[in-house]
Amino acid sequence: MHTLEQKQCGFLAERLRALSDETRLRILVLLGDGERCQCQIKDALGAGQPLLSFHLKTLRNAGLIHARRKGRWVFYRVCYHVLEEMSAFLQPTPSAEQLSDCCIEAAPSHTPCCE
Repeated sequence: MHTLEQKQCGFLAERLRALSDETRLRILVLLGDGERCQCQIKDALGAGQPLLSFHLKTLRNAGLIHARRKGRWVFYRVCYHVLEEMSAFLQPTPSAEQLSDCCIEAAPSHTPCCE
């Protein structure tokens, strides 16, 4: 595995670990409807403040949500660009077999293959 692939796998693994908890998934789904303050999230989930703070911090540290402070309130929103990066990493790429078939088909005509 190339160094870049290792970094990408590490990036993805860190974010998937953050999403491995049902409460954190529920928070992300809730924020998918738009920005919410911490008290709105707390009320929607019925979670205690210390537990909610822990889950929000985990999602923030993974880069999945962004927090902004406005006076006494903290508002959270989804970082969609991170979710898009995760999705892009999981997209299928041509397999070695597909590339091999391409080269075999191109070989008789002596044209460059797999370009």
